[in-house]
Amino acid sequence: MADRDTPAPGATALLIIDMINDLAFDGGELLAASAEAAARHIRALRDAADAAGVPVIYVNDNFGHWLSERSAIVDHCRDEASRGGALIALLAPRDEDYFIVKPQFSGFYATNLPVLLPQLGVSRLILTGIAADICVLFTAADAHMRDYDLWVPQDTVASEAQEHQRWALELMRHSMCAETAPSSSLPLADWLAR
Repeated sequence: MADRDTPAPGATALLIIDMINDLAFDGGELLAASAEAAARHIRALRDAADAAGVPVIYVNDNFGHWLSERSAIVDHCRDEASRGGALIALLAPRDEDYFIVKPQFSGFYATNLPVLLPQLGVSRLILTGIAADICVLFTAADAHMRDYDLWVPQDTVASEAQEHQRWALELMRHSMCAETAPSSSLPLADWLAR
């Protein structure tokens, strides 16, 4: 668990984007299997972040429920009828995790993320979640414009279509200088030491 009184190790935070999700939208059924695969890798990365003291920040959609907060969003997605139940089983946020509700695609737009990250001493971000070609991409673009160093592990993101995921990762790698090596081949300790 990250110590809230000291700067983040490696000046790094792990962002988990929109993984608390019911997948109840057009294309959600196409995303379910790849999102579950990404969730398993995110869980391993989250465990490594915990061991290293790297803060974990969930950045999540509010599903149009403007009065919702963390527990209401998690409960909504945990419902047995939810297509995203497996995601919650793997990645339910813990008390020590930060949780930011976002109203639009980017985790930076109209949220307190731009205030929280400097408070944590963060200048480097690991972006994970769904969808690689929408919310992860928009968050990466906003992070890049704010001069954050980025790692978007390709095995921790998912999209409705594989070609969209490949395209988004290529764009982040070439236009935003993001590292995209999979978490399975780039240990967190190596990223922190860079």
